[in-house]
Amino acid sequence: MTEETSKLDKLAAGFADDLTALTRGVLGEDTPPFAALNMGKRVRVSPITADEKVHRIPISIGGEPVLSLMARYYCCWDGSSTFLATDQADFHLHYAGISDPLIRFEYVRDSKEPPGAHIQVHAHRDEMAYLLRLADAGRPKRGFRKRRLPRLSEMHLPVGGHRMRPALEDVLLFMEREFAIDTVRGWRSVIEERLKFWREVQLMSAVRDAPEVAAGVLRAMGYRVDRTVPLPRSSQEDVKLYWP
Repeated sequence: MTEETSKLDKLAAGFADDLTALTRGVLGEDTPPFAALNMGKRVRVSPITADEKVHRIPISIGGEPVLSLMARYYCCWDGSSTFLATDQADFHLHYAGISDPLIRFEYVRDSKEPPGAHIQVHAHRDEMAYLLRLADAGRPKRGFRKRRLPRLSEMHLPVGGHRMRPALEDVLLFMEREFAIDTVRGWRSVIEERLKFWREVQLMSAVRDAPEVAAGVLRAMGYRVDRTVPLPRSSQEDVKLYWP
């Protein structure tokens, strides 16, 4: 194991501990812990079973475990090999005992089409199926060539791009708000603290993507901002802030 790989594993293990603290702080101490598992080029962070498979997190409503959440991250180095980055993230909400998820929150770091950050809803509406059948190009048409009707679950609904995408905290808040899932005392303060940290990290990433925009806003607010060392800038096509 190289020194760089070892450092990445340690950062991913720390991230796993943070996720364990989050989910247990919201759902209770019986929530299965997250662990970091080196997969070669990436490190998978998720609750795992004894045979190293992803373990769904049980979610209860009124004391009954009627939902489960598959939460899985694949971590890697960022472009500068300095910070831990998310290469892929999947949050799949399942009804108990059903393999097909109800809804999927997903992120793919290198994807522009479909959008890197998106939601897919596993449901059916005749009107939506009709609209998809009207399409004469793109993904629906490719499905027709295989004599398969398009499904609503195959639509990738954008959710703010690579920098503004929802986090696991948002998914937990969604479940508490919409389904009144069982939570433990003090859960809201746990989520609020973690959301603050997550959004500040994403803000820092956005500032690195568009430093001149950030500097202009700070100057307008009365801050003094001086750039003493010219920084190499990526082309706009490579800046994730502007990706869909």
